[in-house]
This record gives sequence, structure tokens and C-alpha cells, in this order.
Amino acid sequence: MTIFSKIIAGEIPSHKIAENDKFYAFLDINPVALGHTLVVPKQEVDYIFDLSDEDLAAMNVFAKKVAHAIKTAMPCIKIGVTVIGLEVPHAHIHLVPMNSEADMNFHKPKLTPSQDELAQIAEKIRNAFEK
Repeated sequence: MTIFSKIIAGEIPSHKIAENDKFYAFLDINPVALGHTLVVPKQEVDYIFDLSDEDLAAMNVFAKKVAHAIKTAMPCIKIGVTVIGLEVPHAHIHLVPMNSEADMNFHKPKLTPSQDELAQIAEKIRNAFEK
């Protein structure tokens, strides 16, 4: 069981943004930008392109809705999207609020927001998602 499966199962706490029957979105606890969100399938699949065509398409549609909520809640120009998938063997999409291309640099030092700050950000994005 991956760390993401444990988060989805509620065994590890997360700052949930949204979920449906197939996907779960939550804040990255070591973000490259505030509002950095991960979208993961509930099905434990290592490589995103091992998802069925239907599930891959549905995951992108779900991520699009999450991205719109992030853009509404966080001050940014666009939401960057990347799939790296090397650090956790569970397919996931990174959604990152961007004001410049430098915001997508995953090699720079990660931010360390407090749990309270993450909770406030998650609430803002959730509220935007629900509208």
C-alpha cells in the first residue's frame, strides 16, 4: 500500500480538496508553491499511462475542476500541470499555482507551511471547488 493509498483510506491525515468515487485531491505538504495540489486515482497504479483510457481521461477532467478551484482561491496567473511520478509509486498529477515558470521548479527548496496555513488554503480551495 502506497502512502497515497493510506491518505485516501484516511490512515494518514491530509488536507483534502476534493474527491469522487475514482479520484482524490489533496494539498502537497511540501509544496513548490502555496496551493500545490496532488490529484491521485484511488486505484493504486504506479504509472499514469497504465490507467485505462477512460480513467486517464476522467482523471484529467477531475484535475481540471480542481485546477479551476485553485485558480479561483490562490493568487496566480495559471495552474501548472506536471506528471513526474518517480517519488511515490502511485500515479499522480501535480497542480501548481504559477506566476512564473520558476514556480514549476521541483529542484528548488520546498516551502514549509504550517498545518494551520495548509488548512486555511485547503478550505479556500474547497470552497471554490464547491461553487
